[in-house]
Amino acid sequence: MTNAERPGEGRQDSGDTGSRERRPGRSTTATREDARRDPADTGARTELPAARRDTGAAQRPDEAAAARTEPARPVKKERDAFFDNAKYLAIVLVAMAHCWEPLTDGSRTAEALYMTVYTFHMPAFIVISGFFSRSFDMRRDRLQRLVTGVAVPYVVFEVLYSLFKRWADNDPGQPISLLDPWFLTWFLVALFIWRLTTPLWKMVRWPVPLALAVALLASTSDLGTTLDMQRVLQFLPFFVIGLVMKPEHFRLVQRTWVRVASIPVFAAALVLAYWAAPRMTSVWFYHRDSAEQLGVPWWVAVVMNLALFGCSLVLTACFYAWVPRRRMWFTVLGAGTLYGYLLHGFLAKGSRFWGWFDNDWTHTPWGQVAVSVVAAGIVTVLCTPPVRRVFRCVMEPRMNWAFKKDPSDAARERLTA
Repeated sequence: MTNAERPGEGRQDSGDTGSRERRPGRSTTATREDARRDPADTGARTELPAARRDTGAAQRPDEAAAARTEPARPVKKERDAFFDNAKYLAIVLVAMAHCWEPLTDGSRTAEALYMTVYTFHMPAFIVISGFFSRSFDMRRDRLQRLVTGVAVPYVVFEVLYSLFKRWADNDPGQPISLLDPWFLTWFLVALFIWRLTTPLWKMVRWPVPLALAVALLASTSDLGTTLDMQRVLQFLPFFVIGLVMKPEHFRLVQRTWVRVASIPVFAAALVLAYWAAPRMTSVWFYHRDSAEQLGVPWWVAVVMNLALFGCSLVLTACFYAWVPRRRMWFTVLGAGTLYGYLLHGFLAKGSRFWGWFDNDWTHTPWGQVAVSVVAAGIVTVLCTPPVRRVFRCVMEPRMNWAFKKDPSDAARERLTA
């Protein structure tokens, strides 16, 4: 926090060139100017009009009273449509890829689509998460939002998913463990850890190469299943890339030549995936296993993860190139993507438990298209404002009762009373 952000600091007059002590002979004009300052001033003081500052004219009593009692009006930040559009489109791809998974055994085309989408759909989502975590620090209100918006939903959905599996899969032995994330909840664990480490990545000189080195080293080590640390570390570079990105970087990939170039790039990716489908396992794209678990030498894991990292960056840039910058009918849904992400998991797993894909028709081309449309429609509904209002109590609980009151807030309330 800079001096200009600390209460009571950074309040010298805009014309001062240094820190001055009050002298006995100080003018009454300067004294009046001090008296007009809001007690809750945080240092970002609005400068007085030039005429009043130069002439020393006294402020009328009614103006001074209004200045003391009128609360500051918060400036509402308008959401950037590009990021909401990107998050919505990415979460639709996540849902569609989950419904393609049971179709990949009998269809090489479905496997190719599955591998292509898995190359960039989570990296695209994680880069944006990192971009919006750039201002995160250990400030009290931000830590509280991290707890209520990430940690609490993790606990709630980890318990719900475990209970759901016990019931839907007839598996009463499914454990409820907060240290072993099941299915989609790994992302909440990762986001919690990534954000806590944000000040560290903002401090080091070369954050992206360092994060990539950590990810590659993790792929050679068996870290077990605790907190799904393998995924946390292997996806870490994409979060750090988001931390170091600026808005102009996203505008750069929106240029016409990038958009045109992305078409043959996507086509080449699909052809490569179609060739690789029978020759490699899609487990590489999950980033959840080490070299030992995959049964390969350590250097193979390093080469494969480095190659996948490069492919993911290229396809993520191509994906961003086609994201609309203007407001669309689905832009409002971008604010509810975490709802869609966590809630669609019940149907994604339930469809497997209940044998919905055992029907031969779902494995036909028309069946695969229908399944994809249904998955996109379901996750779209789950991102809508009515669904968010219903589940906000567990996704974004206020929980003011759980936190101690900030002493500085109490002091500010006494001063402004």
